[in-house]
Amino acid sequence: DTTFSHIKAVFCDIDGTLLTSQHTVSPRTVAAIRALRERGVLFGLCTGRDAHATEAMYELWGIEGLVDVLVGCGGAEVIDRAHDINELSYPLPGETIARICKHMADLPATPVCPRDGVFYVPETNACVEHLSRVDGVPYQVVDFAEFLREPQPKVMFTMAPEVMPRVIERASTFADNTVKAAALQTTQRLYEFMDPRVSKTRGLVRVAELNGMELQDICVFGDADNDICMVADAGVGVAMANGSDATRAAAGYVTASNDEDGIAIFIQEHLCSAGERTTTKGAGIFVVASGDLDELMSKICAQIQICSSEHYAADHRWVKDILISLVGCSFRLMTHRSRSIFDRSQDACS
Repeated sequence: DTTFSHIKAVFCDIDGTLLTSQHTVSPRTVAAIRALRERGVLFGLCTGRDAHATEAMYELWGIEGLVDVLVGCGGAEVIDRAHDINELSYPLPGETIARICKHMADLPATPVCPRDGVFYVPETNACVEHLSRVDGVPYQVVDFAEFLREPQPKVMFTMAPEVMPRVIERASTFADNTVKAAALQTTQRLYEFMDPRVSKTRGLVRVAELNGMELQDICVFGDADNDICMVADAGVGVAMANGSDATRAAAGYVTASNDEDGIAIFIQEHLCSAGERTTTKGAGIFVVASGDLDELMSKICAQIQICSSEHYAADHRWVKDILISLVGCSFRLMTHRSRSIFDRSQDACS
């Protein structure tokens, strides 16, 4: 699909988008990510989570070695290992967080500051323990007054879902034009405050600068209200079917839900058929292309310099393995002699 042939990077939100409701990444989605990267497309995460805590989860999620760039804390953090970049921009002053906490103090909501892979809290309770367990991030009880002597990336409030409407209403009465608030609707358990200059779009713009591309070269997937800006601003914005009404309205496309392989389906149907890319694998060169498979076969043969049917017959297993890596393709390979080696339908789940 030439509509998407310009895409150079794909970024996914995590909760409610990349992760299923069981807090896992499906095998089909992992396969789709691998297929993208084999085509030379960067893959990254753009999340409200703390970047260092997120990196610690890669192995558990089955995506270790697949994430090129990470945008964390809603856009405040950018980690790009290839460029040796680890940036934190626009943290909230400690005194501002203290004022926010005082404004929310009589509500059954606990402040949480994520930093360096730890949730810092003034007390422990069932909501804190639930957040720590679900996100896989340890928490530490600290003297908050002392802790807030330094700026922090942001402050979140965790609560029971039924308390969220009261938190949203109270937050709307906090009068300070230096602070912005956004409700994270993925679980109905978190509400966060951050510097108004922080956004996921801002983080992606920085990524684009580092990698010599434009925001229009990036495809993003999101579901919650804090994803609205990036799905509206990126070159291709995709909302999950389980996303909020506002996020789906802002997106150019809506895919299946996070429990129905929405990311993999979109990648398979649009991004892995978006024109032709040449990439390397070991010592050989191969072409991944959309369109007629006879034409694809001739291009592969030309690249690996197989000129006779005898050589092709000897080497077709190598070529077959390459083609099987295409996500969700159904295809037929033709030889010069028999005109048919095999028919195969390869689903990205397998």
